[in-house]
Amino acid sequence: MPLFAGIDAGSTTAKVVLIDDAGAVVARSIRPGGANLAAAAGAALRDALSAGGAERDDVAGIVATGYGRNAVAEADRTVTEITCHARGIFHLDPTVRGVIDIGGQDSKAIVLDPSGNVVRFEMNDKCAAGTGRFLEVMARTLEVPLEDMGRLALESRDPAVISSTCTVFAESEVVSLAAQGRAVEDILAGLCRAVAVRAAGLAGRARIQPPAVMTGGVARNAAVVAMVAEKLNIPLTVPPEPQFSGALGAALFARDTAVPQPPRVSRAQEISS
Repeated sequence: MPLFAGIDAGSTTAKVVLIDDAGAVVARSIRPGGANLAAAAGAALRDALSAGGAERDDVAGIVATGYGRNAVAEADRTVTEITCHARGIFHLDPTVRGVIDIGGQDSKAIVLDPSGNVVRFEMNDKCAAGTGRFLEVMARTLEVPLEDMGRLALESRDPAVISSTCTVFAESEVVSLAAQGRAVEDILAGLCRAVAVRAAGLAGRARIQPPAVMTGGVARNAAVVAMVAEKLNIPLTVPPEPQFSGALGAALFARDTAVPQPPRVSRAQEISS
């Protein structure tokens, strides 16, 4: 039985999804990007093959997507991350019409039509403020495990106000608030709210409507998800393994080698993605 691989070479991590010819996920893997994203992508592919009990020769097609997609030597072709995220989420739930993705160093808001095609999107890829990297830096500053940030933030009764959207300046604010004796939960709530405000603004510009989902590593932060939903006044769901939607979409395109090219967005959108 042939297998197909999608590699999402993101700005901070490389994700791989391996599927069979029915579209069922056989294995997933993730590796930190580090200084050599191409090497991380190759290592993640080997991890996925090992987890799926497969060999490289079992893979009939590989599509790469994401920030570093053009550096992935193993790929047969590349597809833009906007298109792959849309395909992956639509495969999981064909009723979805909006996707908010907050990754390591960028954020995306994508609107889909009933066929799963990209209608429009907005993307923030010029600054790490309001992304996973922002939260990683703040977790390190406060000496809080990243996976605990959302839970602790939801315990806050008096969220701090983080006025700066710049990671460097916001870190200084966090240090100052901690020195003033503010509860860690309140500082974390303020940080999550700062991320949520930026994500909601992006989604608002894209005119996201329900049913909508949140993906990316930050989707594992329950506080950010809840705050974005509150800002937009719409429900948001989080799919299983939200970091892998782009890699899943890439794997599906790898499987569809006999199908015409993936849903197109405008030339200007392709360039910006």
